[in-house]
Amino acid sequence: MRLATLNDGSRDGMLAVVSEDRKRYTSAGGVAGTLQAALDDWKNVGPRLRELSVRLDIGQVDGRPFDPMQCLAPLPRAYQFADASAYVNHMELVRRGRGAEMPASYWTDPLIYQGSSDSFLAPHAPIRMPAEALDLDSGFGLDFEAEVAVITDDVPMGVSADEALSHIKFLALLNDITLRHLVPGEVAKGFGFFQSKPPSSFAPLVVTPDALGPAWHDGKLNGRLLVSVNTRLFGDLDSGLDMTFDFGQLIAHAARTRPLSAGTIIGSGTVSNRDKDGGSARPISWGGKGYACIAEMRMMETVSHGHPDTRFLTEGDVVRIELKDAQERSVFGLIEQRVQRA
Repeated sequence: MRLATLNDGSRDGMLAVVSEDRKRYTSAGGVAGTLQAALDDWKNVGPRLRELSVRLDIGQVDGRPFDPMQCLAPLPRAYQFADASAYVNHMELVRRGRGAEMPASYWTDPLIYQGSSDSFLAPHAPIRMPAEALDLDSGFGLDFEAEVAVITDDVPMGVSADEALSHIKFLALLNDITLRHLVPGEVAKGFGFFQSKPPSSFAPLVVTPDALGPAWHDGKLNGRLLVSVNTRLFGDLDSGLDMTFDFGQLIAHAARTRPLSAGTIIGSGTVSNRDKDGGSARPISWGGKGYACIAEMRMMETVSHGHPDTRFLTEGDVVRIELKDAQERSVFGLIEQRVQRA
């Protein structure tokens, strides 16, 4: 089953069921007006949404043309967004890039922070930043981070990693926008990210685990993650490869001392692959898989020849993020955002 939230002028949008071929939709308003409302009563609402989805796919329900440009984020705002760093290779690279040593515990204990969840950007909404953020010499270091995420129902405190998987109702694709030059100062204060993490954006669709087939296995989603900036292919990665902690482990870690409310979003952190020989990831131009963020690229350039050549984002740049399945079909639809001056 695939759901989207259409822009109907309201803050939380209108929930829609989208056909398997991603070409048609029907309003889910007779069952649940919003995705959050559906998750709040999933035991009763879930089966009714599935029935509506089947009827749409077999033609018993007249669908309307589905236009991703009319979509908001599937959850335009959420009670909680907890973002992890499940691809520890990413943490190793970015910390090396800023001269910070990585604790060995990062490989055995998941790292999660509380992200901004009061608003999320639509898949084609611009990334708006103040002028001071976009200056290439003294700006904030605007970066993207391509991630997979899951959305849960109510998760009890102390849930096991295996039990946690049953609480995943949807998977999603997101762009976790990061202001790299603000990160070191905030982290040094000991309280973590705030100003360095503006609202993230989401692809149009959320998809139930059963609709993903064999691509969803052991709490990981295998797919071809394509990332580009303007006309440059930046990354061609495998979202299931080199994921140190699966989503069951991430949810269990988040719920160790607290229950998680229905509608909680757990992000995977930046997808990051190592090269086939086990070494650090290399740029596509060097025969590697590339990257899902600029910071990793800059780190590799610095290691290679002493300084980074790739700049961070500035006004007019366009970021594209998409995940494709084994049949080269877009799983969640496209994130495509242009950077604008606020």
